[in-house]
Amino acid sequence: MRRNPRILAFPTASSILIGLVLCVSSGREAAAQQAPAPEGAELDVKALFTTTCGWCHSDGGRAAGKGPQLMNSARTDDFMKNRIKNGKEGAMPAFGGTFDDSQIDTIVKYIRSLKPDQG
Repeated sequence: MRRNPRILAFPTASSILIGLVLCVSSGREAAAQQAPAPEGAELDVKALFTTTCGWCHSDGGRAAGKGPQLMNSARTDDFMKNRIKNGKEGAMPAFGGTFDDSQIDTIVKYIRSLKPDQG
């Protein structure tokens, strides 16, 4: 009895497609779960904004993107610390597992120091 080659190809193609979907979805999850910074480690906050926060807070926090402009924010320091640590469902990931309280304080100080680019 001869088998139809199309029928034999279907399970292989399906397996490849499922594998690709799993690779892409696990890659996104890995990107969202950043490795925690060593406790008490000094942060290069400007570089941090470029690589982590800049996806949503454009121009190093100076302009709105997917997230709000952070420069000259009317939000309190405590609000910002809480938002960085705990995030907001559907809007911002939580970074409490990535940064300790001291590092979050440093990030808020950086936000408060933002001035317009003179470029």
